[in-house]
Amino acid sequence: MRLTSFTDFALRALMRLAGEPDRSFATSEIAAEFGISRNHLAKVVRDLAEAGFIATQRGAGGGFSLARTPQAITLGEVVRALEGGSALVECFRDDGGDCVLLPRCRLKARLAAAREAFMRELDGTTLAECAYLPRPARHPARTS
Repeated sequence: MRLTSFTDFALRALMRLAGEPDRSFATSEIAAEFGISRNHLAKVVRDLAEAGFIATQRGAGGGFSLARTPQAITLGEVVRALEGGSALVECFRDDGGDCVLLPRCRLKARLAAAREAFMRELDGTTLAECAYLPRPARHPARTS
């Protein structure tokens, strides 16, 4: 299974929010922390807000935060929301693609089962279990 970089960035951002669920973050802050393009992350944030995973607030003191508790969000629902339209392989497309192996293909059912096992694992995992905790503040060494 392979997730798009868009979904990867979304999961990273959500994991970071789950690490401090009562806090609001600026797009630029998370982009800098994870080395992600700010513009690309802004698109991710927009889609996460539209899907109901995060709440956004514009203006001074604005930013984004989790719309629900991290325990109430599964990785499976995030991946489905962001990757739902992507076919695993060509023959999984609604139109069946141009695969010449259909209808006698013996691989499609196994790939479908593997995809379901993958999603089942993600459905059983909450964002809270994958929270990315902030780095501890560095304190200068004390000299006596």
